[in-house]
Amino acid sequence: MDRGNTKREILEASLNLFSVQGFEATSISQIAGAVGIRKASLYSHFESKQAILDALVKDVLDQYATHSIFAKTNWEKDSDNLPRTPDAAVQMILGQIRYILHDPSISRARKMLVIEQFQNPELAELQSKQNYSDVMQYFTGLIKVLIRQGILSDDDPEIMAAQFCLPISVWINLCDREPDREPEVMELVSRHIQQFFRLYRPKEQTAFFQKLD
Repeated sequence: MDRGNTKREILEASLNLFSVQGFEATSISQIAGAVGIRKASLYSHFESKQAILDALVKDVLDQYATHSIFAKTNWEKDSDNLPRTPDAAVQMILGQIRYILHDPSISRARKMLVIEQFQNPELAELQSKQNYSDVMQYFTGLIKVLIRQGILSDDDPEIMAAQFCLPISVWINLCDREPDREPEVMELVSRHIQQFFRLYRPKEQTAFFQKLD
């Protein structure tokens, strides 16, 4: 068996197991059995279970940095993809949700973090960073730019960001538990974003649209 392929199979089997039963509850024997190799063979690729976890975390973070809008967009420097309308924001966020829910590695890694967040300090810190700090930083930056450009009314951008993104995080977690509810969640997210832009529309724009009505 090719060494490179075996190493990848070990990582994939480990992530499958970690995402279902957690890192602590998974043994090296279980991982080796899932790959179809002996424990001794596994140790020729990774010196320990922790080494496997470290490689998995690096893999997931590399993928996240490449594909996640939260990791690769800095609104203070790059506003080319700025969602200036509710419809543009809806499409951007729905695309990110689909990536989070359906990319196999990202989806399983998130489930692993949920299981391990109260047992493993390293993974707890990563869970907070990926699912709260990075998301809040991204949306706070986005809101600030939209306020400066007059697209949203001037208010507390951090609170606005929390109002915008935290309900979406709850709905994503709901989809993890109940995948069949994804269409319902997507509809809720769309309505939520439309309402957010409507509620925070600058007063002069609100008055203009009221005249039209």
